[in-house]
Amino acid sequence: MWIWLVLLYGLLKGCREICKKKALQTSSSIEVLLIYTCVSFLLVVFDFKNALGMEPRFYFFIAIKSFVIFLAWIMSFIAIRNLPLSMYGVLDLSRVLFSTLLGVCVLNEHMGTLQTFGLILVCSGLLLLKFKPKAKEPVDERYPKNIQKIEKKYSAVIIIVALISCMLNSVSGLLDKILTKYITSSQLQFWYMLFLCLFYITYALCMREKISIKRAVKNKWIWLLSIMFVIADRALFIANADPASKVTVMTLIKQAGAVVTILAGKFIFKEKNVSHKLICAAIIIAGIMLGVL
Repeated sequence: MWIWLVLLYGLLKGCREICKKKALQTSSSIEVLLIYTCVSFLLVVFDFKNALGMEPRFYFFIAIKSFVIFLAWIMSFIAIRNLPLSMYGVLDLSRVLFSTLLGVCVLNEHMGTLQTFGLILVCSGLLLLKFKPKAKEPVDERYPKNIQKIEKKYSAVIIIVALISCMLNSVSGLLDKILTKYITSSQLQFWYMLFLCLFYITYALCMREKISIKRAVKNKWIWLLSIMFVIADRALFIANADPASKVTVMTLIKQAGAVVTILAGKFIFKEKNVSHKLICAAIIIAGIMLGVL
């Protein structure tokens, strides 16, 4: 059952990236993040009674997890706004590297032969992305070379930001696995969402961000994003609470969402040169299938 729950999380995660890209077309990043988290919290606030009864130390650990996600989401929204969705989807697969390392080193999880081969395939797909064929483009002499260099450097910075976001999400996944050994999924989701709302409200006030609540509330993609987020996270927390679940295998399964984002890049956002990314994704999915056998 935990495998299916993680698969549901992965597919919904891919759909959420589509909603984020759509939501950012009419709202700013902080508007989406703030309204998105507040609406998500309102969807779980009815679970307040089930969220009580934790030991005081766990509030601190959940606050740390929330702060990690607070940083990760800000960076991921920067990446999603500035990168093609299909490219972001493949970069997001790098989570498997960080999570596997954390699972083996921190939780002492053992990887079998099939899981090891699966990880090798996933890494191969990621490396293949780096060596994508480059189409020859006509050179525009009116376009200064120094501006071209600046744009390439800027793209590299955005990719690094996306990778840092992936690393932070992996740390959050590790904390999920540890915390669900001691607290329920209802407790984790309620307090995690509450702390996350407080962090974004504090950030918006400190940075004096201009936020149009009316525009954000009318953005249907934010509402859809919130609903999928609550369902996906509850499924993931329940899966984490299963003693049979392993972070290393769960991380491989989560990457199924990358196929959703790559296909969305091609068919919804009409991005070009997606074929190479699909080949990379196919190799990675083959690795995922080996990992769950």
